[in-house]
Amino acid sequence: MILVTGASGKTGRAVLAALQAQGAAARALLRTPQQVPASEVIVGDLADSSTMAAALLGADALYLIMPNMHPHEAELGAAWIAAAKAAGVRRVVYHSVLHPQIEAMPHHWQKLRVEEALIQSGLDFTVLQPASYMQNILPYLPAMRAHGEYRVPYAVNALFSPVDLEDVAAAAARVLLEPGHSGAVYQLAGPEVLSSAEMASQIAAHIRQSVAAIEQPLDDWRSSNAHLAAYTRDTLAAMFAYYNTHGFVASSFTLAVLLERAPSSFANFLMREIR
Repeated sequence: MILVTGASGKTGRAVLAALQAQGAAARALLRTPQQVPASEVIVGDLADSSTMAAALLGADALYLIMPNMHPHEAELGAAWIAAAKAAGVRRVVYHSVLHPQIEAMPHHWQKLRVEEALIQSGLDFTVLQPASYMQNILPYLPAMRAHGEYRVPYAVNALFSPVDLEDVAAAAARVLLEPGHSGAVYQLAGPEVLSSAEMASQIAAHIRQSVAAIEQPLDDWRSSNAHLAAYTRDTLAAMFAYYNTHGFVASSFTLAVLLERAPSSFANFLMREIR
């Protein structure tokens, strides 16, 4: 039995679907009851110790996904690692992030601390470090169709290696279900280096209308997202400032090895996801 935390989010659902496609038994931990592709469902608070114990009971492996922008991810991740060890879980796969070494992005830095706790735990572990998802552009699609704009709060020529979440999920399923990945730290990036301007151009060609990438001043982005919790807003702003200067790029070599094929291109993703 494989326990997947954060199972209601897009990553958790994708990993559950990939495990289901392989015929693997999976248990989903959800905050609220909902339909997910899992053999079992447990509803509870990710930060509650009794929920941890109940969810881990009888689990062979843990796929650990933490909530986005959690201000205490380092402590919460360490608690889950300790609980998994106490429960006799055989192995842990942690869903981290590409370049967690970057202290300027606080949520990346917290994930590095979780990686550190996992390495030091003595557990059989693997760490996955995905790049930004191609799926992240989908919420912007209505504005692209309505206004012809893809607004991003960083330079439109900043470079990325966007990765298809379905490829990440397939790699996660392989790592969870076969031996040979103990102690590995895998970067998972897409096969192309693209700017927001280049992505907008590909989207425009796909939907057959004009779409231009527009840089939104970061202060404007902050003002329009005043409803977010302060930690979330500040952490996202720090990430966008980093993107503006450095982009977010890595090699697709490791993902291609895990998939035993070329990772999905941005064009292939668009053909599958946007009609």
